[in-house]
Amino acid sequence: MKLKFSILYSWLIRTLTFFLPNIPFLMRFRGFLYSVMMKECGKDFQVTSSAIINSLSGLIIKNHVYIGPNTVIIGVDIIIEDEVLIGPNCVISGGNHSFLNGSFRFAPSIGAPVLIKKGSWIAANCTITAGAVMPHRSILAAGAVLSQKFTDGDALYGGIPAKFIKTINT
Repeated sequence: MKLKFSILYSWLIRTLTFFLPNIPFLMRFRGFLYSVMMKECGKDFQVTSSAIINSLSGLIIKNHVYIGPNTVIIGVDIIIEDEVLIGPNCVISGGNHSFLNGSFRFAPSIGAPVLIKKGSWIAANCTITAGAVMPHRSILAAGAVLSQKFTDGDALYGGIPAKFIKTINT
């Protein structure tokens, strides 16, 4: 029941604040409204008007997080640590499809936690799937699909599926 209510609440916040401009004060206000139903939320959480955040009850957001335009966050057990920047048109999903009796349509979904560590940048048009871990102070290149756990921080990851590309100087 709490999950359904958090989805309705998320829809209400998005509907009521959609036409407000994306200026820092109003994006923080939007983030505050979302934070009411979240498991945990730090300070300076900024959300653009076109972002879609469902399943607030299992979402943990730390300090100084920015969610870009048209980004979709779906699923419980998603943790976004401090100082994370999520660019436009990204999808972060804590669930995945399974296969049953020759079909994906009626098979149960499989959930797994998603962790985006401190200081990471998720560039535009990225997808992060269930069970993925983005290391600290790392970059996920534009258009990449992160579907596994990486541990090496200060790195650039990219591609489909995402692979280590190089170490970056921070």
